[in-house]
Amino acid sequence: MNTRTRSRTTFQSSELSRSSAEVFAAAADHPVEVTRRDGESLVLMSGSADRARTNLLELAAQLVAVSTSTDGPLVTRMIDRFPWMLALSPADQQACANDILSAARASFATNQPHLAIAELTAWRETATAIAAGLGQEPVEWLDDSVVVERP
Repeated sequence: MNTRTRSRTTFQSSELSRSSAEVFAAAADHPVEVTRRDGESLVLMSGSADRARTNLLELAAQLVAVSTSTDGPLVTRMIDRFPWMLALSPADQQACANDILSAARASFATNQPHLAIAELTAWRETATAIAAGLGQEPVEWLDDSVVVERP
């Protein structure tokens, strides 16, 4: 299959029955619109793209609740919705709140759900690692540089 077919975003319903492999390959890459003469167009996308959109909508619901509340500062409201943030230092809690909101805005503006989901996941995993005690041992820096022969 050529890249032109894979980059297409619209197919006629007749193409779905005639050359379903091409339509499915494109849909695996990005959502595609299947136009129909007898009804509204349909959108075909991968399960992972659908899950990403669902996750983004769930995050959006949480952020709308946080942003419309007037109970305390932003970080406190974020911690109420995302209690794992308690494992972070106060400075990291502030950075986390700002980073998640910025990534969410970028996701909504560009229709790229992975931006916000990746940011949320990265911060949650960081909090989980901190809570597990990882990264608390002092780092031993090597002062002497070692010269390695060229292979």
